[in-house]
Amino acid sequence: MVVAVTYEYETGNIFQHFGHTECFKVYDVEDGLVKNGHVESTNGKGHGALAGVLNDLKADVLICGGIGGGAQNALAQAGIKLYGGVMGNADEAVEAFAKGNLDFNPNVHCDDHEHHGNHVCGEHGCH
Repeated sequence: MVVAVTYEYETGNIFQHFGHTECFKVYDVEDGLVKNGHVESTNGKGHGALAGVLNDLKADVLICGGIGGGAQNALAQAGIKLYGGVMGNADEAVEAFAKGNLDFNPNVHCDDHEHHGNHVCGEHGCH
């Protein structure tokens, strides 16, 4: 199974705004074990177009922070399972996913252009 994570290269954390992520960290997960991980650029694509990037990467699963409704629909149409609302280290999140105990929010939502309150979207690049 291929698991992709919105990735903040500088910190190793899950990038918190799906539509603005500049890279994914992509992992192979088999039999409850994480086999490997590598970083892939989004090549400047954003929002719903990222579902196509994930499809090209053969992703079965996406782990991310905030994500808007349009992108959620695009992922669903591509057959990619969403685990949103996840924070913290990307490697640790994938390990938790592999073991079946990832803490996520099935009702995650991100209002793309209306950032209020405690909503945080990072602005780090991918190298």
